[in-house]
Amino acid sequence: MKIPRVFQGRRVKIVQPVLDQGNSITAKGKNSVSTVNDAELLDAYSQTVTDVVENVRDAVVHISVHQAGQNGRGGGSGSGFAITPDGYVVTNSHVVHEAKELRVTLADGETFSATLAGDDPDSDLAVIRVNAPPLQHVQFGNSSRLRPGQIAVAIGNPLGFQQTVTAGVISALGRTMRAQSGRLMENIIQTDAALNPGNSGGPLVNSHGEVIGVNTAMIPSAQGICFAIASNTAEFVAAWLIKEGRIRRAWLGIQGQTAPIHPRIARHLGLKQSQGVLILHVEPDSPASGAGLREGDLVIGFKDDSVSGIDELQRLLVGSEIGRKSPLKIVRHQFQSSLEIIPREAPAFK
Repeated sequence: MKIPRVFQGRRVKIVQPVLDQGNSITAKGKNSVSTVNDAELLDAYSQTVTDVVENVRDAVVHISVHQAGQNGRGGGSGSGFAITPDGYVVTNSHVVHEAKELRVTLADGETFSATLAGDDPDSDLAVIRVNAPPLQHVQFGNSSRLRPGQIAVAIGNPLGFQQTVTAGVISALGRTMRAQSGRLMENIIQTDAALNPGNSGGPLVNSHGEVIGVNTAMIPSAQGICFAIASNTAEFVAAWLIKEGRIRRAWLGIQGQTAPIHPRIARHLGLKQSQGVLILHVEPDSPASGAGLREGDLVIGFKDDSVSGIDELQRLLVGSEIGRKSPLKIVRHQFQSSLEIIPREAPAFK
């Protein structure tokens, strides 16, 4: 056997797992033999989940929402988790959006009133503040380090059953889904930890007790296909919602859709992309109308970036672009041109 160069000149003890007849794993080394059976492995897994729950559950809350409905007062409920001792709680926007009254029940059963600190329907995240004594709170983990197969534990209040725990694994990373505002949400975590109505806004936690996601949705017709907003997104949005109550995004005032560029036109103009954003409507008195955009124009670039779809254009319209004059590249009547546009702040979602 050829020895890899990295091991040449070093003494290396090779441990080879062998499956024995007692459904156990035996690790054989030169000086020791240790056996780990199924029961011990299951006990270790069970202890990990138990420890996570004990460390996190006191930070998880039940949120009762009262809204003005068409037939009198309406309402709903969801979950959330405290991220500071002074009462800031993260949840989903769709749980608390347009709420008239918020009540929060802690893990010990005490109930307190709460107010909306900030709401961002585009990321389906919100922060509320609970008028309560110092709260147990949790820390965010780094979602960029997640790997499929890692343990994932969800804690929440599905269907009114408080402090419900489900466990599974990270099924996939980098999923996308639509927020209620219509904006595309990226870097969504897929998990098979079971979620049900009422879990929304609760934490998805790793084996270290760190929040790696905010539970947000499941597919009712499927089994074990559930989704959470990545913790890195949640931490960033929550910080701005606490600071300013909102996330600022740039707005052009157009309605559009992703559309193909005819291959002949792409060749004629020397375009590498095969798609752009077809303008279907231009809002009156908007940045787009002021720049001279028209229905039927095909947007293919913003500043130095190519634009091959509506979601890509939305990603480029960050808050720092508000009030800044920038070139917008378009195709009109088979000719390419550039318009100067000054994005404004996006109006609030209703």
